[in-house]
Amino acid sequence: MKKRIVLATFGSLGDLHPYVAIGRELLARGHQAVIASFDGYREAVEREGLEFAVMRPAMERIGDPATAMRKLLDPRNGPEYLVRHVFMPHLRESYEDLRRAADGASTLVTHPITFAGPLLAEREGIDWVSSVLAPMSLFSVIDPPYFQSAPWLLWARRLGVGPYRAFFSLARHIVRGWEAPLHAFRAELGMPPTQRVAQFEGQYSPSLNLALFSPVLGAPQPDWPANTRVCGFPFHDGPPADPSTRAALTEFLDAGAPPLVFALGSSAVLIADNFWINAMEASRALGRRAILITGPASTLLPQLPTSVRVFQYLPYSEVFPHAAVIVHQGGIGTLAQALSAGRPQLVTPVAFDQPDNARRAVRLGVARALPFRKVTAGSLQRELAPLLLEPRYAQSAASVGEQVRSENGARRACDLLLGAR
Repeated sequence: MKKRIVLATFGSLGDLHPYVAIGRELLARGHQAVIASFDGYREAVEREGLEFAVMRPAMERIGDPATAMRKLLDPRNGPEYLVRHVFMPHLRESYEDLRRAADGASTLVTHPITFAGPLLAEREGIDWVSSVLAPMSLFSVIDPPYFQSAPWLLWARRLGVGPYRAFFSLARHIVRGWEAPLHAFRAELGMPPTQRVAQFEGQYSPSLNLALFSPVLGAPQPDWPANTRVCGFPFHDGPPADPSTRAALTEFLDAGAPPLVFALGSSAVLIADNFWINAMEASRALGRRAILITGPASTLLPQLPTSVRVFQYLPYSEVFPHAAVIVHQGGIGTLAQALSAGRPQLVTPVAFDQPDNARRAVRLGVARALPFRKVTAGSLQRELAPLLLEPRYAQSAASVGEQVRSENGARRACDLLLGAR
């Protein structure tokens, strides 16, 4: 029987692409897949043959992208800004948009911050499947996440699980206050009150929770939400490079040794500031060629040496496997591509799950980490040198890459969605 499955997501391209990958797999199996998200993603979704449904807030309502991104990526205040100022004011709009998109749907799949999704599924009786993209979202005290604003917690973990239990309890209390409009909206819809906090236990479906990452990054834990299934990364990398860009990339790669590749995803790239200048200076000091994937900033950079090539856009899958080292911000989508490429990494995390993702990559032996706020030409040079000179990083990266490439997150997720639970 043909099913209509709605996949609701908000965030960066790293929050969109996994659901596009799942949607394409559903489409290949003869089902109907609908992506509900920010209005700006329509073209990216429809280009893949998938149905798109706008789910507010609209991107322009968030304000100037660079200004908004600085607020969102603030390590201490970003999460509160995201909830209170980006999503809660538009909760009713999100709910109505998603209600229309889910009309006639057999299943609704939600991303952790699609606050209207669990509410709609409960009220309308829709089969609900939740999903998480990174281990941090599972709030395990056994394999605890790293919080950049509370680095002391990892030290305190030596005392047992108690410090993390206490921290999560306090955080849950604080976050519940941010979600006051959500609880008011429940009452407005005639729904009974709940003690569940949407960003904690409220984000997980009791029937199925898809962990859309590789088990090499986070192995299943006893305190994960019930019915969580690790699928592997669902890979999708956007449009291929145009012929002229691909020709320029090939020419540069063929002209010398593997380059350092610098990228900042689709969010941190908006607040790059001097990152690209520092990247060029570090590459020069190391005597290495470099590729910078800069987004719109490509037009603002000074005269480039012949050892550096700048691209506004490149699909990561087309360039990462050719890197000597991949330098990136640690967003889960970028990290997935870097792990799959099987190359050593320097992760420069900014906020949200990025510091925890960086720690996990370091734990795998494939990476070193340098907080974004500490990036200078000198610090980049110091961290890149061992990645280039010590074979253990390349060996570990190749082994992890082989395992990640053997997984098929989109296929596994679809098997589960279509009944093999």
